[in-house]
Amino acid sequence: MAITDAKKVDYLWKKLGYGVTKTDTNALKKAPNEAIASPLLINGANTWNQASSIPGTMPASSAGVVTVFPTTAPDETVNDGTASANRTWKTELTDWIPPEFGSTYQVKVYIHTSGNAGTAASGGDQVFATGSGNDDEWFFDYQSGVLHFIGTNLPNGISFTGKSVYISGARYTGQVGLQNVGGNTGDISFDGNQIQSSSNADIQFTAGGTGGYQFDGNTGLTVPVGTTGQRPSAELGIIRFNSTTGKYEGSTDGSTFVSFNTGQPGATITKDVFTTSDATTTDFSLTLDPEAVNNIIVYVDNVMQEPTQNFTLSGSTLTMTEALHNGARVVVMHGFD
Repeated sequence: MAITDAKKVDYLWKKLGYGVTKTDTNALKKAPNEAIASPLLINGANTWNQASSIPGTMPASSAGVVTVFPTTAPDETVNDGTASANRTWKTELTDWIPPEFGSTYQVKVYIHTSGNAGTAASGGDQVFATGSGNDDEWFFDYQSGVLHFIGTNLPNGISFTGKSVYISGARYTGQVGLQNVGGNTGDISFDGNQIQSSSNADIQFTAGGTGGYQFDGNTGLTVPVGTTGQRPSAELGIIRFNSTTGKYEGSTDGSTFVSFNTGQPGATITKDVFTTSDATTTDFSLTLDPEAVNNIIVYVDNVMQEPTQNFTLSGSTLTMTEALHNGARVVVMHGFD
């Protein structure tokens, strides 16, 4: 035995009106007495991300996220051959903007000679949603773009021979789907797959309780890249890649940066050799930029020098604390960082 219309209506009444599932007949359990929640599913892939940009009045022509089909150029629909003759017509376009965004978005429907959209409004027959009093109403599904003559009869006194149904209205053609979500929340803006801050404040992610942070995938995690001169203020736990030194660096004390020893096997040790041509030279330019004065070995005439006592280091400049004699041979070993 088929399900009665009364049972179908009871199901929809409970589902749509109260957000609950039907567990018994209406006689035994009214909608307010149903207890199992059954909210409607909202498919994130169909979310209109820029719906706030839809104006309250339908524009005269296409603009922004709204594509308009004016009365001078309505959309010519296609008869649905799977339904009764001339009963259902398809625009084959989705996301028509419904009147909930403004009464002017209510579609206008015309029946006119096929292939003559330009004169559909001026030369065709306009039919109305409420019908002509002959039980010939129509209903337009704005999501699917399908018009259905829902009344018992087709429009009164109108022949469909050689004619089509034309729809004048507007469609939403902005970004769709949560993966393309955009907008602003405070100083944070979202644009496609980018999260940006409009101020100099940090973007913070806070895990609740004992939760941590997990990044899935099989590619990699890219950290900020910049020169030594572009270093931000040191913060405890900060990590970046220094393009000047070619090393990862961070802060372990919250005040200074230190380079991370990546432990690459076979690292090359560089030897710089200088010979003084006078008795006043104290500065020597190294081929690399050692991280610390204790990371280099210096010999003068085969005698090892003591860091900070006999020499200092600033960037790639080695400075002897005293001028060397003319012809002194200075050997610097570095690359131990």
